[in-house]
Amino acid sequence: MWRAVVTLVALVAMSEAKNITTTMELLQHWDNNWEGRFCFDLPNPIVGFEIVINITPGVNSIQQWEGKWLHEPSGCSTEMTMVNQDSHGVHAAGEFCVKMMGKICGTGGGDPVGHGTLVDLTDDGQKAPAAPHVSGAASMKYNYAQVMQLSLMFYEAQRSGKLPADNRIPWRGDSGLQDHGANGEDLTGGWYDAGDNVKFNFPMAFSTTIMCYSGLEFAEAWQKSGQMDQLYSQLRWPLEYFLKCWNNADQELYVQVGSGGADHGSWTSPERMDPDRPAYKITASKPGSDVAMETAAAMACGSLLFKTKDAHFSSALLTNAKQIYSFAKAHQGFYSTSVSDAAAYYRSQNYTDENNWGALWMYWATNHQQQYMDDANVRYIHEPAWGFSWDEKIAGNHLLMYKFTQDNAVKADIESTMTLWSKPAMSYSPKCMAFRLEWGPLRYSANTAFFALVAAKYGLHDASYRQWAMCQINYALGDAGHSYVIGFGKNYPVRPHHRASSCPMLPAPCGWEAQQNPGPNPHVLYGALVGGP
Repeated sequence: MWRAVVTLVALVAMSEAKNITTTMELLQHWDNNWEGRFCFDLPNPIVGFEIVINITPGVNSIQQWEGKWLHEPSGCSTEMTMVNQDSHGVHAAGEFCVKMMGKICGTGGGDPVGHGTLVDLTDDGQKAPAAPHVSGAASMKYNYAQVMQLSLMFYEAQRSGKLPADNRIPWRGDSGLQDHGANGEDLTGGWYDAGDNVKFNFPMAFSTTIMCYSGLEFAEAWQKSGQMDQLYSQLRWPLEYFLKCWNNADQELYVQVGSGGADHGSWTSPERMDPDRPAYKITASKPGSDVAMETAAAMACGSLLFKTKDAHFSSALLTNAKQIYSFAKAHQGFYSTSVSDAAAYYRSQNYTDENNWGALWMYWATNHQQQYMDDANVRYIHEPAWGFSWDEKIAGNHLLMYKFTQDNAVKADIESTMTLWSKPAMSYSPKCMAFRLEWGPLRYSANTAFFALVAAKYGLHDASYRQWAMCQINYALGDAGHSYVIGFGKNYPVRPHHRASSCPMLPAPCGWEAQQNPGPNPHVLYGALVGGP
């Protein structure tokens, strides 16, 4: 007599793994044909699944409508594996049934039975990292060392390329391994942009520069938090990528990999995306001094940070920074004009500030070579900063210029910026967040908080600037009544607009169903700061 039992084992998301066993309900059996279904209760929602089925004796054919076969039944198969269809992976808690029908090998015998395993591909097994404990920090309102730890995990989750053995993000895998330039240049590595799968070098370079700047000015805090080695690791990733992007012999700088339009027209993780992606570059005839100067700034800062950590890497960064700076200075223009694909996403409003920013970082990295300060003085903008972001570096230029010159006119520019960001000039939320813009207001308030903290470190209005900065940071961490940093504090966001964190584990597919999933993303995007109220 043919024997089998179908066992479905569900590793349900957001809970401790639990096996759920069921027996196939036989709906019909005639001759060598059979139809049955397997139903089990889900205690929590799932977003993807895999089922391994064993039937004795084997089957000549089998049909089902919930998934697609990873191993297509052939001959007299005894084991088959399926994963959910793109539009059948999300299921609410409660009863979930899979119906199948097919033909059993041979004729005669008793009712068909079998066994199998359903694996919930929602759960990545990732646990929240242990929060660092810093001596004396217990009196602080929030565990800022933990925020630093989680912030670096966000950047680790953004990695493109071949991931190292010490990767801490279990739901991320190798991706973008075929990223290359027009002549086969290796363009693997770098960070994906926000919740997308494009590598936009302009904002990537700004993020690199600011993280690096933090490592230089607040090295003691990074050391005390136990995160300095991780800071080095996360910054090395984009810096090594930028080195690949520059070809000094041909005077070409790659500035983007992937099409924004194509990327926004699909929803999937980097591991599943179409590997055939365009790469875009700037040249002498198609310039982009804004992105080139920002890239030079990131490399110059990196050369300073890695000077005692890795002298060879530091030297390579400075050499390339000098070359890219000269290239950018000689060929002025908006990169979004040369790379039309970037225009809809990262169109710069001005590149004078990037010229100034690049010059000041080169001045610092070259141990104050005067030619760079001469360039900086020509490009310096004497006006308060509207904000501090990938597009506007005026606030950063104020800080660096004051650091090097102690000029009273520059001091006045810093004070004017803080006045512009204070009441009544600035609008504030009911719980005192400086509200610059509806689209992602927290990025502006957080970046300006960094500006205020550095200005205080440089000796300007230490107490009041620090107080203002901490009010902005604390708002994001919980003073608003909930946290805006994923994985930190109370009631943090669980459904960010982020492709990779919304997709189930491989081998399940991922499409628009994951984007439209009303429940939490299956993976926690630790350290991500969402846009804000």
